[in-house]
Amino acid sequence: MSVVSKYLPFATSTTTTQACAYLFAVCLFSISFLVFLNSSVSFVITDLIGVKDGVGDLVGTLGFVDELVALVACPFWGILSDRLGVRIVCFSGYTIVGLALFVFVQARNVYPQLLLARVLFSIGGAATATMVTAILPSMTGNSQESELPVESSVHGSILASNTRHSIAASLDSEATITPATYNGRANPPRPSTSARKHTTGSTSSPPRLAGLVGVFTGCGALVALGVFLPLPAEFSHLNGVTQGQAVAYSFYVVGSVALLVACFCFIGLRGLHGEDEKGWALLFGKTPPSDGYETLDTHPRIQDQLSPVRAPFLPYWRLLLDSTLLGFKDAQIGLGYLGGFVARASSVGISLFIPLYINAYFIRNGFCQGSPNDPSPELKKECRAAYILAAELTGVSQLVALLCAPLFGYLSDRYRRFNVPLLAACVFGIIGYAAFARLISPEPKNIDGRGGSPAVFLIVSLIGISQIGAIVCSLGLLGRGVLGDEGGYNLSGQLYDPQPASGQVVHEAAETSPLVASPRPTVPPHSRNHLKGSIAGVYSLSGGAAILLLTKLGGYLFDSLSTGAPFYMMAIFNSMLLVVGAGAGIYREVRTKNRQV
Repeated sequence: MSVVSKYLPFATSTTTTQACAYLFAVCLFSISFLVFLNSSVSFVITDLIGVKDGVGDLVGTLGFVDELVALVACPFWGILSDRLGVRIVCFSGYTIVGLALFVFVQARNVYPQLLLARVLFSIGGAATATMVTAILPSMTGNSQESELPVESSVHGSILASNTRHSIAASLDSEATITPATYNGRANPPRPSTSARKHTTGSTSSPPRLAGLVGVFTGCGALVALGVFLPLPAEFSHLNGVTQGQAVAYSFYVVGSVALLVACFCFIGLRGLHGEDEKGWALLFGKTPPSDGYETLDTHPRIQDQLSPVRAPFLPYWRLLLDSTLLGFKDAQIGLGYLGGFVARASSVGISLFIPLYINAYFIRNGFCQGSPNDPSPELKKECRAAYILAAELTGVSQLVALLCAPLFGYLSDRYRRFNVPLLAACVFGIIGYAAFARLISPEPKNIDGRGGSPAVFLIVSLIGISQIGAIVCSLGLLGRGVLGDEGGYNLSGQLYDPQPASGQVVHEAAETSPLVASPRPTVPPHSRNHLKGSIAGVYSLSGGAAILLLTKLGGYLFDSLSTGAPFYMMAIFNSMLLVVGAGAGIYREVRTKNRQV
């Protein structure tokens, strides 16, 4: 057992280096760069390019194109990771993100230069976001799978000890063995205590690891808001540095960090469980040679049990189709997809529209109106106040989300039956987004009678709780769905092939019944581990669909109707998830009761 699996919900095969690479690189920075870009894109348009009018529609269009590209890129990266491996995809994604940030501040107009830079960023960002979901089953999935080799080795030793080396037939042939004669034989060997501890003592759990993932993604958002976003304000303190140059310098720093993260992923994710056979050969359709062993010439059923279980080799279109259809066949995966719809939209709603709302508020009140090349102290002070307020509100939201992530991880694992934590997160989201849309001023103080109030911190806290609840609960649902772990979520397992309770009398087997029942498979029978990357791609795809609606329609309504329109849309998204989640739980209970009748 590895050291990290003793204290954290990782599988025993996960090394400390792999766990650190997943948490401190993949999870920590998966949305960090996206949060930074979304929070600063409006300032790039106003302070670097110099466009002051129609900023909401421009930001919405850039976000719309970003997610339009992500709709294609997320499934592509997911399928690619099923063949090429998650390590190479992570490295490629963060490398593209770093280069895109360098290119972003070279733009001198919105169309086409800034738009093309956003497309490049979207391609890399799709890879980093998808891999958070794709790697999670590998970090927790072998606790169930590791039981199979132990059982197989035991049965294999039984077969080896009973193998005849004589041509003559045995006096006790298989046809004449009865329960009485069999009970007189020596008891078969049992697995050692250490083996049982290895298979049953694992603390790995997809929902609990999802809670830990939520902590680190929340920390990543705080890094973006507390370290990356204030960089333009810090660079503007330098003598002779204009506001536009300060924005450009901050992008160079963040882009360099992305390249360092790419190198960390390439080194730290080596030898990940389930990734051994993936590579360039599998990418082009060449199946790797089997490393299985030859079995004895015995009954076909025994031969099948001894043969290593290999995932089916599916073409690319089948990977995508099967992963999509699972959302309609499996309640956990379907609700996970819908949770991803709300989770991704919440991340963009916080990181993009709250800073945009603040920027528009300052411009509407006559602040930060100068030229991007104007180095006057007054302009720097006004624009710096907008940066700081945006960082404060989004930072409080992400800090509260960070603190609540472990709680949602525990609760989603503890209360699986009705998904109460997910439904509670939806309620918080409805209240928080609706209240933010009705704010008179986003300022925490009533400055010059503009109507600010400290209640804004409570409102953004509710929004943060809603965001992290959707992220953690949807990741936990997908993790259990990929591993085939019902875990009390689907009660059909209690109705199929029930086992006698302790203390009940078990009738003796008839003489014609099999003496040694075939061992029940210890690997979950509905495991979709071979589809984990594709499922992650569809998960991100569902989030991209929500962001398409939020960015383009919300950006248009922000300029033409009301600055609160995007937040009302987020309240509607949370209402949809609340209704579907509650309806799925009620339907499942009614169906279970009907089966019992």
